[in-house]
Amino acid sequence: MPTAAERALRVFTTCPPSGMQEQSSCMPHLQEVARWSEEAGCEGMLVFSDNRQLDPWLVSQAIIACTTKLCPLVAIQPAYLHPYAVAKMIASLSFMYGRRVHLNMVAGGFRNDLEALNDNTPHDERYARLVEYTRIIQGLLYSDAPLSFEGRYYKVNNLKLTPALPRELLPGILVSGSSEAGMAAAQELGATAIEYPKPVSEYGAVPPADGYLKGIRIGIIARAEEAEAWAVARARFPEDRRGQVTRELANKVSDSHWHHQLTEQAAAPIADSAYWLVPFQNYKAMCPYLVGSYERVAAEVGRYVDSGYTTFILEEPVDAAEMRHIGMVFERATRHAAVAA
Repeated sequence: MPTAAERALRVFTTCPPSGMQEQSSCMPHLQEVARWSEEAGCEGMLVFSDNRQLDPWLVSQAIIACTTKLCPLVAIQPAYLHPYAVAKMIASLSFMYGRRVHLNMVAGGFRNDLEALNDNTPHDERYARLVEYTRIIQGLLYSDAPLSFEGRYYKVNNLKLTPALPRELLPGILVSGSSEAGMAAAQELGATAIEYPKPVSEYGAVPPADGYLKGIRIGIIARAEEAEAWAVARARFPEDRRGQVTRELANKVSDSHWHHQLTEQAAAPIADSAYWLVPFQNYKAMCPYLVGSYERVAAEVGRYVDSGYTTFILEEPVDAAEMRHIGMVFERATRHAAVAA
């Protein structure tokens, strides 16, 4: 897979969810997945942040320590840390390791998690709060001058960050953009809006002229032959009634726009399509999958690129060989993007 510097597309993988790992295998598996991702040329790895996971900053440090250039993409929820603490973590890790740390700004996941923290802020207001929160982080990281900020949710006075962050290590900022409130927050912050995509047939062939950065979260299973890819996919994600019930329960306790969007999409599958929601329906994945031959899946990725999506966050890879298969897809999609440019 080409490196980030050699391609217009940015590719991130996802780290294993620590809440589902045994203590003895958790760190070795995390390190394996980080190395697979780096060897494949990915820019970074998404690190989850919720009530069931290990601390994302400690996980990020472990990722940095076992790789040479892979960048953690840390999911940030305002309910967990003051924005100064986030900026301090970024500056400290960058100072210690000379590594960039990206931020995936999220307004909150499952309602039960937020209620356990006594955070009952409505969905759209959480995005308004997220904008203020991110503004403080940006103000601390992007300038050496003391920061004063007064908003509805946060106020700081003459706050200065030490150590200062070198310009070349400034974080990329991503925001969940599946809802209107999320998209508006991403646009206001100049961030990349990350969506859980609909089938590519529902997007236009020409990206909108708004100039905003966009990305998608997606899983990929691809092989040289279409039949082989689908055989692998169905063996990996068989029908699971217990998983389907869990998905139904999760849908009831989530106010995330993308969760309900994918649930509705799964109710009307498209025949003969590479777009596949069975893993999502069976609570085995949190995003759609693209399944098929290298050429077919690369063509689908290329059509997303044509519609303006240039950042891709992939599901956790099952092994290094799977990353090589995915690499074949992105090599072809990168050529497509270069020709289109």
